[in-house]
Amino acid sequence: MLKEFTCDLHIHTCLSPCCDLDMYPRAIVEKCVSERLDIIGICDHNASENVSYVIQAAKGKDLTVLPGMEIATKEEVHILALFDNIDDLSTLQKTVYRALHGMNREEIFGCQPIVNEVDEIEGFNDRLLIGATDLSLHESVEEIHRLNGIAIAAHIDRESFGVIGQLGFIPSEVQFDALEISHTTGRKKARQQYPKLSHYSFLQSSDAHFIDDIGRVFTKVYLEKPTISELKMALKGREGRYIED
Repeated sequence: MLKEFTCDLHIHTCLSPCCDLDMYPRAIVEKCVSERLDIIGICDHNASENVSYVIQAAKGKDLTVLPGMEIATKEEVHILALFDNIDDLSTLQKTVYRALHGMNREEIFGCQPIVNEVDEIEGFNDRLLIGATDLSLHESVEEIHRLNGIAIAAHIDRESFGVIGQLGFIPSEVQFDALEISHTTGRKKARQQYPKLSHYSFLQSSDAHFIDDIGRVFTKVYLEKPTISELKMALKGREGRYIED
């Protein structure tokens, strides 16, 4: 039997250098619960160390946390990667770190703390998370799919770091599972703005960098259960699963 799930699949934590330090795992979970979200994706920039702590903070609550990451490709296009489990995300993380160069300068780019589920700082990520990797757009999507994940083109309506803003088009060989629309445009306007992309599912996520951003926009998805395999079917409109558009 299908159920309605309210999803925000693009939320950052304080690990992202451009994110507010109040975005630590327990605070994120509390805000998501108060906003009555059912499924969230934790997608920090090129990193994933805080994901497991958000999952721990959500234990016992009616909230499914999908492990994820926002990868910056060498074309400076942002891609969301979402998985069912931490192991697949960890494998992707190794690939991303091999392709990510440079060290963070906290005074310029911001702090990158690793914070656990009880608000304790476990350490700091010293890599240049705000930078672009050496992975191409095609390589990134292929690797996400090899690991059974979902690849979503992030905020395609933005001039900076969206695939259309960076390249002017979506390469036909890059098999995105969905396209994300930012809160400034909305899906209805995006359908009018991008008629040639009608064959894609459009998702709307908060891309939250501040607590108050969480839940400001969301996507209603109809699934049997909150899993990646169910989401894949919904994005393709298969077996009755679907995205509310």
